[in-house]
Amino acid sequence: MASCDLLDRPNPQVTSDDPEFWRTETNIRAFAQEFYTNFFVGFNTGFGEVMTPIRGLLFCDNVVASGMPRPFPTAAPANLGGTGSGLTWWFDGDASRHGLGPFWAGTNWNFYWIRKANLMINRIETYSRGHISEAAYNHWRAKAHFFKALEYSRMVGTFGDVPWFERQIDLTDRAELFRDRDPRNFVMDRVYRDFRNVLTYIRPRSATHAQEVNRDVAAAFISRWMLFEGTWQWYHYGNADRAAKFLNFAVEASEYLMNSNRYSINRPLRDLFSTTDGNVAAAGNEVILWRTYRRAITMHAISTYNNFMGISNPYTGANLSLINAFITTDGALWQNTPGAEDFSLDNLLRTRDPRFEASFVRRLCFERSPTAIFYSRFIRRSAIDLAVANFDDPENNPGLMPEDNFPDYTRSTNTTSFPIIRLGEILLNWIEARAVLAYMGRGPAVTPDDINRSINVLRQRPIDQQARDLFDLDYTAPMDIDNLPDDPRRHVEGVTSALIWEIRRERQMELFQEFPRMLDLRRWNRLANLDTAANPKIVLSTWVDFNAPNMSHLLSTAAAANGTIQVRRFEADGVTLTPPIIFNGTNHADMVGFRVMNVHPTTGALLNRTGVQPRLNLAPIGQNQINLYRENNFTLTQTRYW
Repeated sequence: MASCDLLDRPNPQVTSDDPEFWRTETNIRAFAQEFYTNFFVGFNTGFGEVMTPIRGLLFCDNVVASGMPRPFPTAAPANLGGTGSGLTWWFDGDASRHGLGPFWAGTNWNFYWIRKANLMINRIETYSRGHISEAAYNHWRAKAHFFKALEYSRMVGTFGDVPWFERQIDLTDRAELFRDRDPRNFVMDRVYRDFRNVLTYIRPRSATHAQEVNRDVAAAFISRWMLFEGTWQWYHYGNADRAAKFLNFAVEASEYLMNSNRYSINRPLRDLFSTTDGNVAAAGNEVILWRTYRRAITMHAISTYNNFMGISNPYTGANLSLINAFITTDGALWQNTPGAEDFSLDNLLRTRDPRFEASFVRRLCFERSPTAIFYSRFIRRSAIDLAVANFDDPENNPGLMPEDNFPDYTRSTNTTSFPIIRLGEILLNWIEARAVLAYMGRGPAVTPDDINRSINVLRQRPIDQQARDLFDLDYTAPMDIDNLPDDPRRHVEGVTSALIWEIRRERQMELFQEFPRMLDLRRWNRLANLDTAANPKIVLSTWVDFNAPNMSHLLSTAAAANGTIQVRRFEADGVTLTPPIIFNGTNHADMVGFRVMNVHPTTGALLNRTGVQPRLNLAPIGQNQINLYRENNFTLTQTRYW
C-alpha cells in the first residue's frame, strides 16, 4: 500500500501553481476534476437546470408550450459572455421560460476553460515531465488537449470564428489577450490535430478509471464533434473536401468503439435513465461515460420534473411533429400502416416503434403537460405505475407520490444516473457519416450490412416485459435499405437522399431529450423546421377529445367567446392539415383532433413564429464583449450578419 499514490496526502500548503503540486498523478487528476462538471453535466446538481433534459435543452421542433411560440432572436444581446467556471445558461438566462431555452444549445463566450486547459498543458510540460512516467506524462498532456479541443468544438459550433490560443497567455501580452477571431477552418484544423494526438496518447479504458476521460470517452466525443463539423462543412458551405476530412475521422473514432466489443445494446431504453444510487450496471454495457448520483452526496431534481405526479410541470409537451417521426412497428410511415391512422394514445403505444412507449406515460393528462402527452424517459416504471394509479383512482391512491416509496423523484433528492454518451449515439454518428460521405461521392455506398450493424441493432434493443404485456409490443421491423419509406416531409425539407432522411428520423426517436436537438438542426441547416407557418405540426398537441370527462371543462363559455380552443385534423392524404376548427359553444362534437397550441389567450388569434434567417445558425457576440475590446483599443469582430 505504501506504493499507492492514491493514498498520498498532498501538502496542504502546496497550491496548483507550485511545481511540487504537479509531481504526482493524484494531484493532476484533482486539477482536472473541475472539467467534468462543466463538460459532462448530466442532470446537474440540486435544483440546477442548466444544460439538462426536461428543463434546460428543449427549444427545438420536438416540443411546444402553450401560447406564443418563443420568437427567434432579432438582435445581439448586451451580454453573452462569462469569465468564471460556474455553469451558465447556454444563452438565454430567462429562468421563467425554463424548457423554452436556450436557442443555440452551445457554450457562451467564455475562455475560462481554454485558459485552464492551456495552463494544465503548460504545467505538465514544465513541472511533471521527469517526475511521472513518460506514459503518464503523455496521457495527462493528451487529456488536457482533449478538454481544450472539446471546448473549442463547442465554441466553434456556437459562434463559428473564435480566437485560437495555442498556449497559456501571459496576461501582460495585451495583443494576444485581445486577439480577434480566427477563421473557423483555422481553428478546426487545430482541433482536428489535437484530437488525433489524443487518440494516440491517452490511456485506454481501465476498470479502475472507467469514469474518467480515457480513450473510449475521447473517441465518443470525437465521433460527435467530427460529425458536427463535417456535416456543417457540407450543408452550409458545400465543401466536400473539408467535410470528408472530418467525417472520415468521425467514422474512424466510431469504429474504434464499435470494434472494441466492450459495448452493446443489451438493455431496454428506459433502463439507461432510471438506474439509481450509482447502480449503473443495471443499464448494461451500452454507456461509455455516465454521471452517478448518490444519496446525501450529490443529488439532482430533474427526475422530479419528469415525475408524472411531481412538484412541477415540464412547461412543454411533445408535439405532433415528434409523434409523426415515430415509425410503426412494421418499419413504415403511419400513413402506410393499416390501423395506425388512429392517433389515440393507446393506439400510438401499440403501433409505434417501442421507443415511443419508452418515452411517454400511458395516460393523457393536461394537468401535467400542455399537449396532454407526458414524456417520461427519466423515471422508472414502478413510479409511473403509482402515478397513473393516483390519477385513475385517487380515492384509493390519494395524494402525490409517497416520498418514502420514491425519494428519487421528489424535490432535489434524485439519485438517478445519466448516460453522458453511449453506444446508441455512436452507431447513429457512424452510419450518418458513412451515408453523407457516400452521397458526396467520397466514400463507398452504404450496404445492408452497414444498416444491420447500426440502425437495426437499435431496432432490436430489448423491450420491457411490461411494455410487451400492456401493449403487445414487439421489435420494429429491420430497415431495408432497398425499400425505404417515401416520407412527404422529406421533399418539403429538400432532402434528396431517403437514407439520410431515415437516419435523421432514427436520431429523433433514439436521442429524444437526451441530446440537444438544436445541434442537429443547426448542423443540417434546418432551422426552418422551427417556422410554425411552414411546419404547423410543431405547434399541435397529440390527439385529444375535448368531450372526454377529464377534458370537457375546457369547453367553457369563455373559451367559446374568444375562440381559444381550436383543433386540426389530417385530410384524407394523411399529410395535409385541415384549417383550424374553432369551438363556438355549440360544436362540441367537432372538438376532437390535434389541439392548436399557439393561440392568443384572449383573442384566439394564431401566433406564429416566422423569420428564419441564415444568421441564426451562429450566435452573435454580446455588446459588452465588443465594448470591452474597444475600451482597450482593440476590435472584436461581430458574427457575420449580426
